[in-house]
Amino acid sequence: MSVETQKGRQDTAALTAPAPAIELRGISKSFGPVQANKDIAIKVAKGTIHGIIGENGAGKSTLMSILYGFYKADKGEILINGDHTDIPDSQAAIAAGIGMVFQHFKLVENFTVLENVVLGAESGPMLRPSLSKARKLLTQLSDEYELSVDPDAKIEDLSVGHQQRVEILKALYRQADILILDEPTGVLTPAEADHLFRILEGLRAQGKTIILITHKLREIMEITDTVSVMRRGQMTATVKTAETNPEQLAELMVGRKVLLQVDKAPAKLGDPILEVENLSVVDGDGVERVKGINFNVRAGEILGIAGVSGNGQSELLEVLAGYGKGTGTIRMNGDTLDLTGTKSDAKTRRKQGIAHVPEDRHAEGLILDFEAWENTALGYIDDPAYNRGLLMDNAAIRKDTEEKMERFDVRPPNPRLAAKNFSGGNQQKIVLAREIERNPDLLLIGQPTRGVDIGAIEFIHKQIVALRDQGKAIILVSVELEEIFSLSDRIAVMFDGHIMGERNPADTDEKELGLLMAGMTTEGA
Repeated sequence: MSVETQKGRQDTAALTAPAPAIELRGISKSFGPVQANKDIAIKVAKGTIHGIIGENGAGKSTLMSILYGFYKADKGEILINGDHTDIPDSQAAIAAGIGMVFQHFKLVENFTVLENVVLGAESGPMLRPSLSKARKLLTQLSDEYELSVDPDAKIEDLSVGHQQRVEILKALYRQADILILDEPTGVLTPAEADHLFRILEGLRAQGKTIILITHKLREIMEITDTVSVMRRGQMTATVKTAETNPEQLAELMVGRKVLLQVDKAPAKLGDPILEVENLSVVDGDGVERVKGINFNVRAGEILGIAGVSGNGQSELLEVLAGYGKGTGTIRMNGDTLDLTGTKSDAKTRRKQGIAHVPEDRHAEGLILDFEAWENTALGYIDDPAYNRGLLMDNAAIRKDTEEKMERFDVRPPNPRLAAKNFSGGNQQKIVLAREIERNPDLLLIGQPTRGVDIGAIEFIHKQIVALRDQGKAIILVSVELEEIFSLSDRIAVMFDGHIMGERNPADTDEKELGLLMAGMTTEGA
């Protein structure tokens, strides 16, 4: 075959090949001096699941926000099914066949599934015909894609997994052929995540195109056909998933080799640091959130508490940290803690050797408008090293913050920068530095790597293990089972305020923990 003939066939194949579902050409977007996206080019083939991964601040969310019409690119082109498409807002994106399922669902909790699906897509001024038409289509879509959602159920009565299916149904109801999912498994049990993957595979089989944004490399390897890697606002690689591995993807994301498995020696257990007996917690609405639980944590041990969010883990941490009330008995180094009186507060707990990294760093761990040095002093302003007589020694605090930032690799290492201007991973490092460097006997840490990129995850895990190896006790609350398995010396599973069981990580697996997280024992299953 001549070179000319071969080239002619290649050109013919290129002309007859189907256009990509999505093609972005030269997309750039800046926010003031910060360039979030720079000359990004990407093609997403029809009927595939295409993963997009990258560190915090890599530009993933900005790129998807441009595609969904939340932002307007400074320059570049968007092609949908081969056609140049202007997407000035989300309505234009929906009209172009694009749907998006956000990490934080956009649902009205006291509306039914049917009402949420129709909301914003009513077929006329009268709601009743819209609901009647939607009910029939909703049932059809639910059956076709195995979404199994009751149209008359109220959102507030549904599990997180079912709420996510409602978001998918909303997109399908609006005739989306392209579906963007942002960190879709962050709040799901393993079983719910597996069901979601089956739904996505069914959508792909029906010809839908899916873009999956996730930081979980295991999910990328399990469900995607192709994966694109972003770093510092640029697209660094697009590879077939079958031709890569987690280690290579992590290196492409971070720009260096990353240790994906936590390297830790066996625990050297000491005396009990914390003992909890018959602890119950009732919230402000009179609902019992923690129901007579018992456990202990020893020196040199990480106790991982697994479970889907909302099953009492948050309330447990609040009582232990001193800003929640409870009944029962808690002993710290043999001394009984006050659970209801004047000495049941965070300041007293800190003096008793308890440090706390809260689950929501924005709401509870930082004051975002404060500078970094001010945040490192929160809760510790009575430290003699921070005071000169009646006045705070701001220079001493800033110096101390500089040293903490260096040890914890906070970037940029600028104590005068407002907390809101750091990435999520660096915000978390600021909170960790503040609490760990107080040399606590017990560290309470909730969702340590939520919204944190893979490079920072590696660093945070090392700090937690190092504290354990110094003989400290740690209670780790995380919805990430992979994290629970990697860090914990012992695992307790919470469901509906109860501890369903304790397991040694070496003697269990995700399936068994998933059953416990869903309120079932392995015997019952």
